[in-house]
Amino acid sequence: MAGSEAHYTLPLPVFDKPVKLLIVVAPYYRDIADNLVAGARAVAARAGAAADLVEVPGALEIAPAIGMAFRMADYDGFVALGCVIRGETTHYDTVCNDSSRGLTLLGLNGACIGNGILTVENRDQAVVRAEPAGQDKGGGAAAAALHLVALSRKWARQTKGIGFKPAGEEFRIASAAGGTERP
Repeated sequence: MAGSEAHYTLPLPVFDKPVKLLIVVAPYYRDIADNLVAGARAVAARAGAAADLVEVPGALEIAPAIGMAFRMADYDGFVALGCVIRGETTHYDTVCNDSSRGLTLLGLNGACIGNGILTVENRDQAVVRAEPAGQDKGGGAAAAALHLVALSRKWARQTKGIGFKPAGEEFRIASAAGGTERP
């Protein structure tokens, strides 16, 4: 059973500059959402990060809200929180797949996102996963966002050449005859 397995959790990153997170939550199941937010806020506070909160109607609106904030606001990372419980129709599959896909696409475009949208079979599973003293998936999503912020900051300091001569280095061009010459 997955609940009895031990999982390794990375220690929270340490930051030399303040981190600002945006928590975007769909409070469709208010009690579950509140627990997810509590967990995310606690982890953000432990890492010294500030966290703002916005609510959206449902899980499908989380990625568009994060996308707008990524383009138009000043946040280092984002925490996506919500809960989708399987019902009697295929709507569950659409919401799970499309909300995840939207977040993944934003992440591939550089947004530092922790995905804490629960996708569960029943309410009991959601309650266990959302509980800050339990599985704390909200806290885990905040930690994921913070780890991505740390990577983003680390790699932002590095530069790759894009066809320009690096400063202070000798540079030679291979000629058509196979020799080298100075530019």
